[in-house]
Amino acid sequence: MKKSAKKWKVTALLLAMLLLLSTTGCGADDTALSDNEWAIYFYLCGSDLETNGGAATNDLAELLEVQLPENVKIIIQTGGASQWQNELISSEFTERYVFDSNGLSLVEQLPQANMGDENTLSEFLAFAKENYPAEKTGFIFWNHGGGSIGGAAYDENFGGDSLKLDEMYNAFYANYELAEGNQPFEFIGFDTCLMATVDVAYTFSDVAKYLVASQELEPGNGWYYTGWAGALAQDPGMDGLALGTIICDTYQEGCEAVGTADEITLSVTNLTRYYEFLGAYNEFGKEALANACEDPDFISSFGRIAMATENYGGNTKEQGYTNMVDLGHLARQASDMLPGTSGAVLSALDDCIEYQISGPYRQEATGLSCYFSLNGDIEDYNGYANLGAGEAFKYYYALGLTGDLSEEGMAYISEMDYDSVPQIQTLETQGWEDHPLDVDEYGSAILTLGDTADDILTGMYIQLYYVDPEQDFMLLLGSDNDLIADWENGIFKDNFRGVWGGLDGCLVYMEIAFEGDDYNLYSVPILLNGEEYNLNVIYDFGKEAYEIQGARKPIDENGMADKNLRYLVEGDIITTIHYGSAISSESDELLPVEVDTITVTPETSFAEIELGDGLFLQIFEMRDMQGNVAYSDVVTFETINGEITTYVGY
Repeated sequence: MKKSAKKWKVTALLLAMLLLLSTTGCGADDTALSDNEWAIYFYLCGSDLETNGGAATNDLAELLEVQLPENVKIIIQTGGASQWQNELISSEFTERYVFDSNGLSLVEQLPQANMGDENTLSEFLAFAKENYPAEKTGFIFWNHGGGSIGGAAYDENFGGDSLKLDEMYNAFYANYELAEGNQPFEFIGFDTCLMATVDVAYTFSDVAKYLVASQELEPGNGWYYTGWAGALAQDPGMDGLALGTIICDTYQEGCEAVGTADEITLSVTNLTRYYEFLGAYNEFGKEALANACEDPDFISSFGRIAMATENYGGNTKEQGYTNMVDLGHLARQASDMLPGTSGAVLSALDDCIEYQISGPYRQEATGLSCYFSLNGDIEDYNGYANLGAGEAFKYYYALGLTGDLSEEGMAYISEMDYDSVPQIQTLETQGWEDHPLDVDEYGSAILTLGDTADDILTGMYIQLYYVDPEQDFMLLLGSDNDLIADWENGIFKDNFRGVWGGLDGCLVYMEIAFEGDDYNLYSVPILLNGEEYNLNVIYDFGKEAYEIQGARKPIDENGMADKNLRYLVEGDIITTIHYGSAISSESDELLPVEVDTITVTPETSFAEIELGDGLFLQIFEMRDMQGNVAYSDVVTFETINGEITTYVGY
């Protein structure tokens, strides 16, 4: 259903054919508004998605294939891209177009403005409201998305500035009377990544009746505009829920047609029911906070559940952290720990999510993500605390990340009948760095920490190094969770089998991004034709095989997640990136090292491969809620002719 690269020239031609260059008058029709009348305001911030690939042009071409009736109009504002991949839209101006039964018309050309600024959004809303009112209105943000903290509409002409949630709300508030139960918009849609969150839903709960957005990164093909706009043209009498459902279904169909559906999500959230849901969500947080006040060891146990919850957008050192996890999956897994509220939040979530679709490797998705500090970054948390919904979780994270609460936090827990906070145990006070190891009769390394580990750690992983003493060089191969953990007694055993992940037979650096029951997700840093990317790789337990999903650029310094899932094509040049140092170096710093160069062929694949003969070092990596990390002593695996000898130390 989506266009191939060969159709790009046709796209520009189609735009040229349908654009009416006259600056058509933009006054509103004086006739009474009809129940079957729709106006959709389309905030098209092209960014690098348009500059580097014409993704916005492609979606416009899909839209223009539809013949709209007289009672449906789409009002479009363009900007945010340094170059548009057609001959009509200018990157030097902010332009406004109307697409209606007469085709596409340019109605206003303004000086270039920052699409990531709330004033630009507010002025567009004022223009659209005054000139193109309708009985039913919708609003679509088109661009990258960065979740609850990053926002959306990153403008590459203005340093990647984006609209944060409070800026979005301010713009709508400046132009509309906002009220629960009397929302002025039928739906707010995000054809972006990562915006189906508890906090986004809260932001728009008195703006629109429905939120249509994705929990996960969207593939570059995005929504299928011919599909949903064509359906609206055929039946303008539909409401926001019906249209949102069609947007979901046509999105899935479009992704399946081009092979991008494995990890997709899209949901329709009923914002008219959001306040009941928010109450349940806050009670969920209050039960967690109460447990933490009574027993600080709860924080580590709950953190381990969060680490095993489906997460979105990248949550490794290489990818960057969005700290967004699926709320329903979190609540299901925490049902024994939070029995008083987990069922209620699941019920409220189910009542709030009217419709959703998800790919085969996003089966835990329940429609809305919530913030959870997976990396222990206090600055990231501060950004969430200023924007997020639900007070209880804000104080819960503050307690877990800092061991303390503000005056407001202390007043909050005092209403819960707590007058003090407990002392939080962390890795900083345990002295577990270089903790000694044992080797059992089977050659497995064993780390014994005792039952205190259950009280402190949110994660345990293994790191694997290749060592070449003659060349005075060590190379980190990455981290994994391939170990046997007895959390009750604090005993951890490695599962080293002399194998690791490889691309076309070349060992890679790989980090685990999600550890599930049916599959694991891994991130593999590479240079793809000279540019930094992370290869997304899935290990499917049922198939007992790895699959390459594609490659994405890391989250940038502005919190922007890459919408483009770049597929490997024959002839691509991949350079594997590892991290290494001299064995004799006094510094602990590992520097990126380019190792192997691979030319992609139709047979290129990712697989578990034998490490071969040599020396390999393994270290247990311990993590706590505050982002502290400690490493055990080293265990050495020496492989000769396929035989593995294990000993402690190096």
